[in-house]
Order: sequence, then structure tokens, then C-alpha cells
Amino acid sequence: MKLLLVEDDTLLAETLNDALRLEGNEVTWWDDGALARQRLAAPGHGYDLILLDLNLPGCNGLEVLAALRHHDSETPVLILTARGAIEDRVRGLDLGADDYLAKPFALDELEARVRALLRRQARGQGLQVGALSFDAMTQRFSLDGEPLNLPPREQRLLNCLMRHIGEPVDKARLVEEAFAGEAMGDNAIEVYIHRLRRRLKGSQVEVRTVRGLGYLLEAS
Repeated sequence: MKLLLVEDDTLLAETLNDALRLEGNEVTWWDDGALARQRLAAPGHGYDLILLDLNLPGCNGLEVLAALRHHDSETPVLILTARGAIEDRVRGLDLGADDYLAKPFALDELEARVRALLRRQARGQGLQVGALSFDAMTQRFSLDGEPLNLPPREQRLLNCLMRHIGEPVDKARLVEEAFAGEAMGDNAIEVYIHRLRRRLKGSQVEVRTVRGLGYLLEAS
């Protein structure tokens, strides 16, 4: 999933960025409130969830949230702030924030809150490629109506290919999005692609190599 982190504490932002990427997410980090308000004031930002600090340079997080909610009432927003005052929390929720986490917080709790918000956002938004489907609620694949059980790495790889249906995805992007940029051997992606092809063999769904561009999932 594509997450936006708006946080001006560099050390905290780097920690959260690393943790969220290890969960398989793509993370963008901005450290300026004015920039966030400008970018989020217009439709088409493309993020699945926004983690938003309140104390930001340029303008505060509540102003950023208000600008976003003028045109976008759907994208989940998790407020992260050192402010402990009840009125700040209430105002943030009234402006349309979906959850609130006061600093300092446990990293495990933040990750759990993010997963919960993403599950809520994904409810009813499954993926479909021919006879291959992914149920966002149960996080399960099925092929020709039957469960397709995959090891975690193959699940993440197949999910990434499904999200880019119709678009070839190169190795570097697969490593970045499916494996959070972790160090991998030169032929690791090829091994996983080979395994996926074996599992899809006999169906009308295949992973095709597009020379010079990457791998393309398509239904014949």
C-alpha cells in the first residue's frame, strides 16, 4: 500500500519509514506542513493512508487535514502528535481524522493501527485478473474458484503484479514494492516468478516476460 508520512522529527520519521516498509508498504515522507497542505489540497494524491503529525513547520497538521477533507473524505488519516490536550484530539477527529495516537507510542501499536485502517479501507476492494482473485478482507487468493495457497513472499509478489495489471513491472520495482527494498540476490525475483508460473500453470492466467520492461500478469 502507498502511505504518506508527514512528520518533521527526522529520527522518528526514519524509524517509522523503515518499519512501515518492512510491512510491505511504499512510504513517502514529507517534513513540511505547507508542502503537505499544498500537495493534498488537490485531488489525485494517490495515497492509501496518511500518517499526520500536528506540530509541523509551515502550517499545522489540522490545517493540512482540513485541506485534504475539502475534496477527500475517504483516505484514512492517523494523527501522530505529542499534544496531549483533549481539545486537540477532538478537533482532529471532528475534522475527519480516523484515528489518533499520542507520542510516545509503541511501534507495535502504530503498526497494528495502520493495518486496521488499511483493512477498513480495503474492505470490498479486492483485485481480479481473469480467474485469479484476491480478497482484501481475508487477504487470500483464489484461482478458478479454488483457494490458491502461497508462501508469504509469493503472496506479496503476486499481489504487487495484480495491483499493476496491464503494466510490466521491472525487478527493481518488484523488490521495492513487494519486498520493501530488502537486499536480494540477482536471480531471487526470477526464482519467485518461476514458482508463480508453476502454480498458475493450466489456468488462463500467466506471468509474461516483457523484454526490457519486466513482468506482466495477464489473463489469456
